[in-house]
Amino acid sequence: MRNYFYDIYGRIKNLARPVQLRNKSEKTKALFAVGVVSFFWGTTWLASKKGVEQMPALQLSGIRQLLAGLIYIIFFTIKGYKLPSRQLFFQLLWMSILMFVINNGFSTWSVEYLPSGLGAVISSISPIWIAIFSVFLFKEAKLNLMTVVGLVLGFAGILIIFYDYLQQLFNPEFIRGILLGLGATMTWALGTLYTAQQSKSVNPYYSLGWQMFLGGIQLTILAYLTGQHIPIRNINWEAWTAISYLVVIGSIITFAAFIYSLKRLPVSQVSVHAYINPIVAVIVGSILNHEKLNGTIALGTLVTILGVYLVNTGFRRVKISKEIRSNVPVDDLAKE
Repeated sequence: MRNYFYDIYGRIKNLARPVQLRNKSEKTKALFAVGVVSFFWGTTWLASKKGVEQMPALQLSGIRQLLAGLIYIIFFTIKGYKLPSRQLFFQLLWMSILMFVINNGFSTWSVEYLPSGLGAVISSISPIWIAIFSVFLFKEAKLNLMTVVGLVLGFAGILIIFYDYLQQLFNPEFIRGILLGLGATMTWALGTLYTAQQSKSVNPYYSLGWQMFLGGIQLTILAYLTGQHIPIRNINWEAWTAISYLVVIGSIITFAAFIYSLKRLPVSQVSVHAYINPIVAVIVGSILNHEKLNGTIALGTLVTILGVYLVNTGFRRVKISKEIRSNVPVDDLAKE
């Protein structure tokens, strides 16, 4: 009988071992996917910078989103997804305006006047705007000490970086780039909050392609209306190389890696890319595009990222506390 049980145990162990190895392998792949996101999304800032040196920014952004969105739509159509309903279409249209026309259009436009690394650091403060809008505009959360410290550090880090660009602050084009970058971060924050409130029933991966496609159409029309375009035949190989990199690496491969990691790892582990992207952008911009990188800029970048981390951590604690309290019976709350 003992041998019988040992035999059963051995069979179960042998059956379970491949599952454990498979799970371990999937986690390793997911962590590798986070690394892909952390590095390559940081490099897209330099690709945008190189692209806008050859063609107008809005046209570049429009072609990128149009091509990437079309690829996504074709893929999901083959997978059997139906066309969005009329109500969903207008919802996706509004989201595309916030997330791609204004946010991506402005951020791409900003690096026409700013170093790519600085544009990435300014973009990294989007979670700070989410915190501010959530508290003062949407009234959905309250500030705690960690969030306040994070807000102060985030803006202090930007000021430290700007200290090294004091002379540039008298340059109207430099100021225009800063305003475009800040406008993009604010719009991204508003779009994120709107998406969280209004689009809980929408498949985010299915809607992404439509948002890109619709945003690309609008950006292309806007580029023509504002005169920010050149004939397609005049777009040189350098610009097409930048567009191809942004479409294939920035919008398809890296986002696919992002989705893959989200399905297999906690959000807290995946979100580490937000702190690595601007560091990668600053270093890559310095090495490949000879952008300024010194102790002041490095310190300001690290202080900004620390501030963003504290804001995210503080808000996560508030959210968890709120969820716990919402699950406590009313009678128990009355005792507090």
